[in-house]
Amino acid sequence: MLSSLINACPGNVPTSGGLKQNEVKKGASRHTGLLPAVTGLSAFDANIISKYNALPFADGKVLAEYIWIDSVGNCRSKTRTLPANKVTRVDLLPKWNFDGFSTNQAPGNDSEVILRPCRIFKDPFRPVPVGRTPNILVMCDTYTPSGEPLPTNNRFVAARAFRGHEDEEIWYGLEQEYTLFNLDEKTPLGWPKGGEPLRAQGPYYCGVGAENNFGRPIVEAHYRACIFAGIDVSGCNGEDMPGQQEYQVGPCVGIDAGDQLYISRYILHRVCEDFQVYCVFHPKPMKGDWNGAGMHTNVSTKKMREDGGIEHIKQAIYKLGAKHAEHIAVYGSGNELRLTGKHETASLLKFSWGVANRNASIRIGHDTFAGGKGYFEDRRPASNCCPYIVTGKIMSTIMSPGDAEIIPQEYV
Repeated sequence: MLSSLINACPGNVPTSGGLKQNEVKKGASRHTGLLPAVTGLSAFDANIISKYNALPFADGKVLAEYIWIDSVGNCRSKTRTLPANKVTRVDLLPKWNFDGFSTNQAPGNDSEVILRPCRIFKDPFRPVPVGRTPNILVMCDTYTPSGEPLPTNNRFVAARAFRGHEDEEIWYGLEQEYTLFNLDEKTPLGWPKGGEPLRAQGPYYCGVGAENNFGRPIVEAHYRACIFAGIDVSGCNGEDMPGQQEYQVGPCVGIDAGDQLYISRYILHRVCEDFQVYCVFHPKPMKGDWNGAGMHTNVSTKKMREDGGIEHIKQAIYKLGAKHAEHIAVYGSGNELRLTGKHETASLLKFSWGVANRNASIRIGHDTFAGGKGYFEDRRPASNCCPYIVTGKIMSTIMSPGDAEIIPQEYV
């Protein structure tokens, strides 16, 4: 690995003329070529990194990483220093702002966007000694200077859907799938460059061994970082396609599911920075006979968890079926490439539900069906969906007034 990194560094990459990259032809500019993906070994040298990480943080000061969602659903962040006595509760944290023009969230002539802190997590990338106030990650949502939520502030919309339904104690369990790529952004881990694995799907799901699991150190690092941060990660596993992984967040109550899922994505991207791996949430990252990637969403209200809850589960499913097209429209981009009726999906064009049926839009587990209470799984959301939109949309649909028409159990 070290030799490949050295070969990829400046000074060791031949140009088409046979010169090394740091050699410049007479009369040529030093800024005419593209930089390689890896620009130096220092990012991989633990001795260099540890020299700075060993510096103690100043007494009474905390680094707060303010995180928000940009116009296309990606995480952005920046850091500020705060007094330690101002970070113990989210309501004590000051608002901040950023240049919304650079994130396509505001015009250039009025580019200030306000960050409002919503949730605090411990920062796994800046640990402090035991007994010291931890550095923090701060989940924020976005507003205009006059206090209006931005059109991209999906958290605000979801919070409105949950408001007034606190007695329902709705739980969400979110299964986030993702794919790890090499820095060429074309080749998943475990794939040959420009080709496909020799073996079809089968051995990779929950697989063990160097020939079956690709990226386990990244998965483990992400898992531990999330647990440290205070995220309710409940598990992880390798998925059907080489380079594809999954972790689960929850159960979380209401709006907290979206907060935790987005922070877990942020942490995943930061971990991948360290490993110099490219993380993709596209629902169909590779064409061909390979599974796509989703964010299966498990749902349970208090009534669903009580005796006789199966009837409440069925009512919720029928309401979701009646608004199938509305949900598909907000369940992630590119989802039509995944929801084909193949590779453990239902067709995007037809709503269905079933017991233990992973080819259905909605699945009820055997234990839930036999016990008459529990939860259901909405298998339609794509891996790149907005968890605020998905959880809020499900809440608003299943809490809509009136009973849905009872329809028979339907399989794909």
